[in-house]
Amino acid sequence: MAAAAGSFAPQVPTAKPSSPYSSGCLSQQLIRFNRLTYKPSRAFSLRASAHSADDSVVTLLDYGAGNVRSVRNAIRFLGFDIKDVQTPDDILNAKRLIFPGVGAFAPAMDVLNKKGMAEALCAYIEQDRPFLGICLGLQLLFESSEENGPVKGLGLIPGVVGRFDSSNGFRVPHIGWDAIHVTKESQILDEIGSRHVYFVHSYRALPSDDNREWVSSTCNYGDNFIASVRRGNIHAVQFHPEKSGSKIVMACFAYFSSPVDGVGLSVLRRFLYPSSEISKKPVAGTASKLAKRVIACLDVRTNDKGDLVVTKGDQYDVREHTKENEVRNLGKPVDLAGQYYRDGADEISFLNITGFRDFPLGDLPMLQVLRYASENVFVPLTVGGGIRDFTDSNGRHYSSLEVASEYFRSGADKISIGSDAVYAAEEYLKTKVKTGKSSLEQISRVYGNQAVVVSIDPRRVYLKQPKDVEFKSIKVTNPGPNGEEYAWYQCTVNGGREGRPIGAYELAKAVEELGAGEILLNCIDCDGQGNGFDIDLIKLISDAVNIPVIASSGAGAPEHFSEVFSRTNASAALAAGIFHRKEVPVPSVKVHLLNSGIEVRI
Repeated sequence: MAAAAGSFAPQVPTAKPSSPYSSGCLSQQLIRFNRLTYKPSRAFSLRASAHSADDSVVTLLDYGAGNVRSVRNAIRFLGFDIKDVQTPDDILNAKRLIFPGVGAFAPAMDVLNKKGMAEALCAYIEQDRPFLGICLGLQLLFESSEENGPVKGLGLIPGVVGRFDSSNGFRVPHIGWDAIHVTKESQILDEIGSRHVYFVHSYRALPSDDNREWVSSTCNYGDNFIASVRRGNIHAVQFHPEKSGSKIVMACFAYFSSPVDGVGLSVLRRFLYPSSEISKKPVAGTASKLAKRVIACLDVRTNDKGDLVVTKGDQYDVREHTKENEVRNLGKPVDLAGQYYRDGADEISFLNITGFRDFPLGDLPMLQVLRYASENVFVPLTVGGGIRDFTDSNGRHYSSLEVASEYFRSGADKISIGSDAVYAAEEYLKTKVKTGKSSLEQISRVYGNQAVVVSIDPRRVYLKQPKDVEFKSIKVTNPGPNGEEYAWYQCTVNGGREGRPIGAYELAKAVEELGAGEILLNCIDCDGQGNGFDIDLIKLISDAVNIPVIASSGAGAPEHFSEVFSRTNASAALAAGIFHRKEVPVPSVKVHLLNSGIEVRI
């Protein structure tokens, strides 16, 4: 098993991904690219060939928590080899160091201090040697954090990392594609231009007079917080370049890692921009605020031949209505994920409905799907299905934290929990006690609530009067079959097959308190119908919680996306069948939203 936070177990490097940019060091790739486009200068060719083998190596500080595979894939995507930090000397001897901090502040500092890494890291940075920190890798540079604290940080940058204020209506965690405002000249940020970049965090550092010399860009989300810092060769970003699309990957990692410095940067522009723009500054994008997200969902299971396929059902019926009654096959998971990424999907969500219910860690095919997809898909990946505590046939007990850790290490950025979260919420509402033992609480405590999505699958139950049930009910837009004007939403488990004595409203409020960072809201009645999202349900839940809500089930046309964003507080909308069957492609949804005045990532 991969180690969770609190241990130190660097990953064993995986095979390099198959990619047109995946072999050799970056300088060699750029020269090959030049030969296809224009003749490289003699000075550049000699300079690139003169570098030692160490110039193609990036040292990675992976302290053992969260999805660092995406950073590894981004580095290898550009042709670099990776050296893992195993001792403090590895930090001190590095030529260039990347620290992709993932998880919570306190466990990360605990690992760094216990292993002697904190002192070595401070010494490396104080010597102004090439450094790139990502997310927590930025936050740890500050004096302290309020997360489970106060907890002392590395103390290199003045300031305290505090939680976002949700009292002003902004949802916490801050999840999604947002705009940054550049405050200091930085070639990395200049190459990004005004594109959206991907954030996922609940804590942030604020700019002040004391840290002004460090701040290179900010982002406005309730507060004007620090999006990146730069001083000399030290760079750190709050956003995730490895999850912000291939152009952002190349802009951040290539410039930072390239041994050819300014020459490499100028050639890098040939990858980032059309030939007509090479001599100009990057064209400004359209990013101005947090974008609404369009998510492609892939229901993955084995068919009757044992092959892993993407399927889709109406109310969870995934078999064709034919004599053979075969599992509906809409494509291969890795291929479809890559296609949706290229089409502009903001996230890819895998729902594992393939079985392995008694032994989730035996699901090697799904773990492989994550590993292969993350090699060339540089947007967030979510996986759900079967993530819980279990005991195998040999009596070996596995905690949900161990199960989740394996999925994170295989390439997942977020874990989606369904039935297990329903049971935990029911128990919590009954006892009003947080035991800390549920899968939701365990994973959230170690990886942060931004890494945990709770999938809620309710079924509409019509009522004549609201007082007919103890659960939250609403007056519905469309009356029931017998003219009922009210309904409550009963939650289900086991793929919608079993109803539970809890409403969607009550469940959403409970899982937010238990540590969920996001809610995926599926209305079973609308699933596969193509008549639009259940606006009544989505408005009910998105108004009730302070965490992001993803609308799911029912999309059949681009207009359904603009409707849900304009009429509810949903942060994202998810679809499956219309994308798989090519009825409505992702780009058509994005264009429609733009024309409707709704901010989306281009």
